[in-house]
Amino acid sequence: MSKLDQVLILDPPSDLRFKGPFTDVVTANLKLKNPSDRRVCFKVKTTAPRRYCVRPNSGVIDPGATVNISVMLQPFDYDPNEKSKHKFMVQTIFVPSNAADNDTVWKDAKPEDLMDSKLRCVFELPSENEVNDVEATRAAPVMNSLKSEPTAAAAAGDDTDSKKLVEKCKRLQSEINKLSEENRQLKDEGVRMRKMQQRPDHMTSNSTNIVGRETSAAFLPSLLVVIAAIFIGFFFGKFIL
Repeated sequence: MSKLDQVLILDPPSDLRFKGPFTDVVTANLKLKNPSDRRVCFKVKTTAPRRYCVRPNSGVIDPGATVNISVMLQPFDYDPNEKSKHKFMVQTIFVPSNAADNDTVWKDAKPEDLMDSKLRCVFELPSENEVNDVEATRAAPVMNSLKSEPTAAAAAGDDTDSKKLVEKCKRLQSEINKLSEENRQLKDEGVRMRKMQQRPDHMTSNSTNIVGRETSAAFLPSLLVVIAAIFIGFFFGKFIL
């Protein structure tokens, strides 16, 4: 008995292309469309299960619906001289009306009821322009963070300058308060001195003090003359001897 043709429409139909670099996970997308009026069960299989992660790898597609499959190639050391022998197969079957679940469908399936499509894996290296675009995309978050750092530093500098200005204002205010207090004390002292000068006894005492200061001031030049004469005499006497 001849094998049934694949009922699903695959996009891409025959190749899964993975574009490097292959130092990170590379994903290829596969679309499965059900153009029929019946529900279809599907499974996605590969010849290299350790190298790929497929999500979803099985399920049911309703009539007229489409399912997107992500095929993720794990990182590896790519050798351009080595040809890829990896292949995928999409296996399908119509869901019977009396099926209890998907596991039962596959367990009770007959070989003549199965449909399948095969896809080969193709590895491609990016062009130089694409590599530059990838590097620029990866570097963008780093550049954005570096641009934001000066802004943060400037904000921190503004905060420091503000704190210094506030402290300086506080010091100036303290000095103003101190000068105001001294000015008040001087005014109080001036009032007290004026009151004391109005007393007769105090005026006599002040007159006596003034006379004493004048006498001392008059006596000071004479004392300086005597001291100068002593030094001169001492100098000449030493020179002559």
